[in-house]
Amino acid sequence: MSSDSGGSGDRTCTVVRSDQLEVEVNSGAMTRLAGVSESLTGSSGLHLAIATVPPGRCSTTHYHTNCESAIYVASGAGIFLSGSKLDQEDQISAGDFIYVPPNATHQPVNTSPTENLVLVVARNTPVELVVELPGLGREDCL
Repeated sequence: MSSDSGGSGDRTCTVVRSDQLEVEVNSGAMTRLAGVSESLTGSSGLHLAIATVPPGRCSTTHYHTNCESAIYVASGAGIFLSGSKLDQEDQISAGDFIYVPPNATHQPVNTSPTENLVLVVARNTPVELVVELPGLGREDCL
């Protein structure tokens, strides 16, 4: 990581290199690597990570109690299940944006047999609180 103390204040910017990403807890087959987090950068109001869902796999069904999330589909394609019973199914592909409000049940599913589904995930809290919902949603792809 590198910092720059220039500018008008005493605050510094932090560059986190790709080999310094923070491994986060997996959700089903989905893995997440944080680049901006409380422990990496001292961030107190946001979190930025890259999530990867392997071909034919998915995350667990879950929701976040303490934050809203913005997701950008960087590559791949799949479906994004949401709603209290996951009854809303949206096709997603590279270039799409997804807004997830607090307490919104959701599950990203990679429908490709060959390509990763890569998601850039931003949250408005440095540490998320997640509630997993076993038995709900797709479990054949965990």
